[in-house]
Amino acid sequence: MELNRQSAWDLLCEYTKTESLRKHALGVEAAMRAMAMKYESDPELWGITGLLHDFDYEKYPTAEEHPYKGVEILKTLGYPQEVLDAIMGHAEYTGVERKSLMAKSLFAVDELVGFIFAVTYVRPSRAVREVMPKSVRKKLKQKSFAASVNRADIVQGIQELELEENEHFQFVIDALTGVAESVGLAGSNTE
Repeated sequence: MELNRQSAWDLLCEYTKTESLRKHALGVEAAMRAMAMKYESDPELWGITGLLHDFDYEKYPTAEEHPYKGVEILKTLGYPQEVLDAIMGHAEYTGVERKSLMAKSLFAVDELVGFIFAVTYVRPSRAVREVMPKSVRKKLKQKSFAASVNRADIVQGIQELELEENEHFQFVIDALTGVAESVGLAGSNTE
């Protein structure tokens, strides 16, 4: 099958009606495209993987169904095994080992993207470009802040890729800044 971003977007929209989940998908896509460039890989492949990693979540939100149902659907559509493996590996509870850089990158950005969204939302400007790694680190220590975000996954993702924490935080902030308008993180004082 030929990977096509428009087809991936259409599939996401077919299964995901919630704007916040679509924005999360776009944020993870942007972070994955940036990770692909960092590791001299295919930004289209990595971006589509990021875009589709949770496409089944709204319809199949339980650990018994997500991401299993989505991967079944993608398999029938002819998506490559490396995409399927990365999507399975982004959910720690599946037990699927993350072997590829793409799979490890998806795991390293998924929860962090959601957390940076939350950090941005509490800023007076609501602009991701103003979020600093130290703010992310400080909020991570507050267990009640964005409590649904799995902090252990963020730490483990950074460790698996042997990244420096502040650099990785800034890297993902920068990736989100590049798509800030489309994900609602441009802020109230857009220039």
